[in-house]
Amino acid sequence: MLAEIITIGDEILIGQIVDTNSAFIAQQLNAIGIRVKQISSVSDDKGHILTALAEAKNRADVILITGGLGPTKDDITKKTLAEYFDVGLIENKDALANVEAIFLRLRGTLTNMLDVNKQQALVPENCEVILNKNGTAPGMWFNVDGKIYMSMPGVPHEMMYMMEDSVIPKLKATLKLPVIIHKTILTAGEGESYLAQKIEDIEDSLPSHIKLAYLPKLGQVRLRLSGYGEDAITLKQEIDTFAARIVERVGNAVIAQEDIPLEKAILNKMGANGLTLSVAESCTGGYISHLFTQHPGASKVFLGGGVTYANELKEELLGVKSATISQYGAVSGETVTEMVEGAVKHFKSDYAIAVTGIAGPDGGTEDKPVGTVWIGVSNGGKTQIKKFTFGNKRVQNIERSAISALSMLNTLLGENIK
Repeated sequence: MLAEIITIGDEILIGQIVDTNSAFIAQQLNAIGIRVKQISSVSDDKGHILTALAEAKNRADVILITGGLGPTKDDITKKTLAEYFDVGLIENKDALANVEAIFLRLRGTLTNMLDVNKQQALVPENCEVILNKNGTAPGMWFNVDGKIYMSMPGVPHEMMYMMEDSVIPKLKATLKLPVIIHKTILTAGEGESYLAQKIEDIEDSLPSHIKLAYLPKLGQVRLRLSGYGEDAITLKQEIDTFAARIVERVGNAVIAQEDIPLEKAILNKMGANGLTLSVAESCTGGYISHLFTQHPGASKVFLGGGVTYANELKEELLGVKSATISQYGAVSGETVTEMVEGAVKHFKSDYAIAVTGIAGPDGGTEDKPVGTVWIGVSNGGKTQIKKFTFGNKRVQNIERSAISALSMLNTLLGENIK
């Protein structure tokens, strides 16, 4: 069963917004055994949309469309779909009631409701309306000539709720879908080529219905096993067997056996062992703290810390000696050691991370060029530090510093807990 995703909107094509909708839809479809054949983005142009729909019909069984369903003149998806199917537009009572209910909730009255708002309830006469619980633009389901078309709003939170609550259940009820099972192994500290060489024989032994994908990202690689079949129990057993062989072979590089971010895996590990963490950030400017605190329940582990950009704050908040900075500089092994040990002591955490460096694009010297970063991790009893030399791109240096710090922390954790 193949699908195609079509996103509509000039704002995507000019880079004004990032198309996160397609990624979300693809994940949802893949989880129920529908493979995405192609993702296309087209402008707010009737001719382009009609061409995209006609081409998608020849490639896919399910076509999902987002965007162009608002009340303004450039939102032309609904009219274009009516033309594509050669039908008229009719007012849907349920859709109108939904628009009115939302208007009442937000405005307290229907007095100021405009005709363009009411027109949100107009839909192609051959569609089944999928009500939008978070907005006024209804979703539209078409089942024509053995092909399913589903048009949804482009607003991400509206589309996501509609996809999860209505579209996915309806697809599962309508189609006979195969079983698809994914198993992700998160690794850090080893490159993609090294991992591929290490598990080459295991990959070669995979049956044709199980595939292994390498998904690298700045200091980490996700290994994803994907299996397709009819029997879920048998397929899961096969996947688990191959995953166990890979985990045993890769060893200490394995962070987690689920598809979660590195920092979430660390939070889970520390939380399960009742451990706390603090940070002392300089060149990363709070980015590491953000990585942790974006996850619900982070407060069980993450106490906080300090963005000690200035040398004075390194001294006042962390207890770094002014003599250390004067003699060795703020970007040095000696300074990062005092930073991380000071974080454990002053923030009263079990573990700490400290980072100091030159993110760039300026500020470097001959002996400490842009991209020079010192990272330290400590549990009070043991401190480990390491010097990194990244490139001259500021944002990338910050991200690489954070991932390297997390990897070092995970290694230190692994020496003390299982």
